[in-house]
Amino acid sequence: MISVMIIDDSAVVRKTLGDILAGEDDIEVVATASDPYDAAEKLKKTVPDVIVLDIEMPRMDGLTFLRKLMHQHPLPVIICSSKAEEGSQNVFQALQFGAVDIIQKPKVGTKEFLEESRVTICDAVRAASMTKPGRPKPATEIHVAPKLTADAVMPMPHGPISIDTTESVIAVGASTGGTEALRVFLEQLPVDAPGVVIVQHMPEHFTAAFASRLDGLCAVTVKEAQDNDTVLRGRALIAPGNKHLLLKRSGARYYVEVKDGPLVCRHRPSVDVLFRSTARYAGKNAVGIIMTGMGDDGSRGILEMKQAGAFTVAQDESSCVVFGMPKEAIKLGAIDKVLPLEEIADFVVRKTRAR
Repeated sequence: MISVMIIDDSAVVRKTLGDILAGEDDIEVVATASDPYDAAEKLKKTVPDVIVLDIEMPRMDGLTFLRKLMHQHPLPVIICSSKAEEGSQNVFQALQFGAVDIIQKPKVGTKEFLEESRVTICDAVRAASMTKPGRPKPATEIHVAPKLTADAVMPMPHGPISIDTTESVIAVGASTGGTEALRVFLEQLPVDAPGVVIVQHMPEHFTAAFASRLDGLCAVTVKEAQDNDTVLRGRALIAPGNKHLLLKRSGARYYVEVKDGPLVCRHRPSVDVLFRSTARYAGKNAVGIIMTGMGDDGSRGILEMKQAGAFTVAQDESSCVVFGMPKEAIKLGAIDKVLPLEEIADFVVRKTRAR
């Protein structure tokens, strides 16, 4: 069982999160707290595997509590935030302080919305329980709901497509731990690097702030993808939260499509969807990179890329926060090269220039 403590000043949020998590066979809520002082007292008696933490709270804010926790007793922490754009920078500061993931606060909605929230929240807790800040957990079999494949958004193509351009495209997929991994990767890219398309599992409304933050750090331009954006040298496009991102091509021009659709591999955006479209429209002109994250989203898609002639790279276990997605891709035989995070950008740029 994965034990969880919920820290939020809203009783409604505490109960809603508690009910969602309590419905899972492998998760139990062992404590709730209305603020960090309350949490500190309860931590003296019960140490959970994962903490779900709000940022805006009375008496002590979540950022201050997180910093103290990481210095005194590091544990996997998930930030639970509302959709409010003004809180985004605090969320990214929390990730810098050691939080491992972001989830949106659940709210009353349609049955479909609540089911998708349950999947996202519970998977985030499972991923957090496997990260390095927490205690190692024994391998267990977790029974989860069936998941859709990329067929739900983009059917498997039949027959070849002509690849009449030599321009390279880099497609990247990441999940838990990916915000920091992407920062490292993108900061190392030169200003004339091939165009990059990215899926990072992240909630709606946070990807724009994430892209803006990276844009200020990197030589390449980084932006949240909009429908019909052109993929250009020196530009990285990040899938908007809650939307799928597909690479498309018109003649020699690569562009992206941003679209709705069901959860694929339990995610929207899905790495498998991006990788399948990249295999279809870029083929041997693409490089696929699969980074840190739990589960297997991207593993089948990057295999399709390899089969289409793309070169494929996986982040190695030692530099991953969770060695899930890369491990699954390696098991499928989908990976040409396994590299530490710090070496991926230089290797990929040299690879594309040698073509």
